[in-house]
Amino acid sequence: MNYRNKTFSKYIIMLLCVFCIKNSINAQEAYVPPKLSDSNSWSLILLPDPQSYMKFGRNQGIFELMTGWIEENISTLNIKMVLCTGDLVEQNELLVTDNINGNKPSRDQWIAISKAFDRLDGKVPYILAAGNHDFGYKNIENRKSNYNDYFPAHRNILNSELLREVTYNIDGIPTLENSAFEFVSPHNRKFLFLNLEFAPRDAVIEWAQSLASKKEYKNHTITVLTHSYLNAKNEHIEKENYPIKDGNYGKAIWEKLVKPSTNIQMVFSGHIGAPNNFKAHVGYRIDTNYAGKKVNQITFNAQALGGGWHGNGGNGWLRILEFLPDKKTVKMHTFSPFFAISPQTQEKSWSKEVFNDFSFYLD
Repeated sequence: MNYRNKTFSKYIIMLLCVFCIKNSINAQEAYVPPKLSDSNSWSLILLPDPQSYMKFGRNQGIFELMTGWIEENISTLNIKMVLCTGDLVEQNELLVTDNINGNKPSRDQWIAISKAFDRLDGKVPYILAAGNHDFGYKNIENRKSNYNDYFPAHRNILNSELLREVTYNIDGIPTLENSAFEFVSPHNRKFLFLNLEFAPRDAVIEWAQSLASKKEYKNHTITVLTHSYLNAKNEHIEKENYPIKDGNYGKAIWEKLVKPSTNIQMVFSGHIGAPNNFKAHVGYRIDTNYAGKKVNQITFNAQALGGGWHGNGGNGWLRILEFLPDKKTVKMHTFSPFFAISPQTQEKSWSKEVFNDFSFYLD
């Protein structure tokens, strides 16, 4: 190589180095931590299915990082409510693991999910759906669950203050698996959060119907939280092949409960997913109920991201819903505290795809 070629090569290398350094600096400068667009807003945090975090000991700390991030941002984001879409554990009553679909027995998984929510007790109310993996042995072979052992009604005093009604689980015991919480926002809009078990039984649907039609909740914005509701094509799920009877899936919940209502305006769920495909984990649709009000139906999950079903549990993704002071506008962003914790990965911490970052409106 002659002198001219050597000089040219060195020049190219210098340019590449400058370009890489500049891009690295720009990427770090471009990161903006979550903040409210309006200082008078309040926010709700939506957590996806935690099961893939819980089934491997190596993943459990990621979910605890997520609840730790919520704890640290209660004031910054004016967080007033946390919802979780269910499947709190991978197996409800598994004694011996196969070291393939998890290396932690069920008791350890329940202890881990309980520990993660310890950070929020007494600091912010949270409502946790019960998913299909929270029942039976591995996957809702029956409707027995350890849910009430780890998340009883008296556990979080802030939940207790909002709790208005409950109905019975399969053993005839009133638990938070099916419960209603009244919340008045900082903008004085009244909400009622209805938490419904996976594929709620007819008796649970009837209880929810009677509750939604009560005179004292006539002017409330009712929100339904349940595990399974929409698929990734934004369709109501009609049927699933689980060995339980007397279960209502998405379409039945819509037809029997949501559509006939005059005040249900939001439905949240999780459950769906495909390895390393974010779009396959989410769904969204708007329909109108019998009163002509818009019903925003939002499905959010992340459990097969970050390496598939046996990966890291979901890359730490959660959603931040900012409720603006106009009492109608809700800005929804998808964020990962897991990526945000390091300057080397912060540029990955926001998911800006149209299905993960948008606004919707309440009537």
